[in-house]
Amino acid sequence: MKKNMIVVATAIAFVVLFVAAATVYNKQKNSDLSSVSLEKSEHIQRDYSPRMGPVDAKVTIVEFFDPACGTCAAFYPLVKQIIKENPGKVNLVLRYLPLHQNSDVIVSIFEAARLQGRFKETLERAYKTHGAWIEHHTSKPGKFWAQLGGLGLDMEKLSEDMQSAEIARRIKQDMFDAEQLNVSRTPGFFVNGKPLVHFGYKQLQQLVESEIAANY
Repeated sequence: MKKNMIVVATAIAFVVLFVAAATVYNKQKNSDLSSVSLEKSEHIQRDYSPRMGPVDAKVTIVEFFDPACGTCAAFYPLVKQIIKENPGKVNLVLRYLPLHQNSDVIVSIFEAARLQGRFKETLERAYKTHGAWIEHHTSKPGKFWAQLGGLGLDMEKLSEDMQSAEIARRIKQDMFDAEQLNVSRTPGFFVNGKPLVHFGYKQLQQLVESEIAANY
């Protein structure tokens, strides 16, 4: 009974997150996102960005995210489901927009883990253990570090690599690109360069489906 109550409470929390995020997101002027022009298309993707799904897919979802963002955590399995339901047709490119305090440090851990081939595992561990390392919307890197056991990471190398100038440059570039694209909240989605103007899972799904229809 207790387990069922926890599941129900979690589901309700996700619904609240979606509603709140949609309300805030949609208050942005639609023109802020839809005005993204071809001149700014270079800011949507970068060659260094993490990619999930088939490289040759003709439909690319680009997501600007903050690891401390609860809505990003809730959307992550839904985006994976979209990729799974459209085998070979859709992939995901992840861009960083660490808006919460200390989230840039969490992102640097992701990138250092990526050098060891453990990006996806580290990202999913972050989402799974949100409650253990986020306090009052602030990321606690030391507490996240304590959640990394069992991922096969060389922790000494991780600590060294996360300080690299290249990782700092990538985070700075992603934040600059987000600013150029008028993305000021997370998650922020683009599908084949087209912004998701009205926030919501159904809206994202529809945008992806329209691009699949246009490209296959």
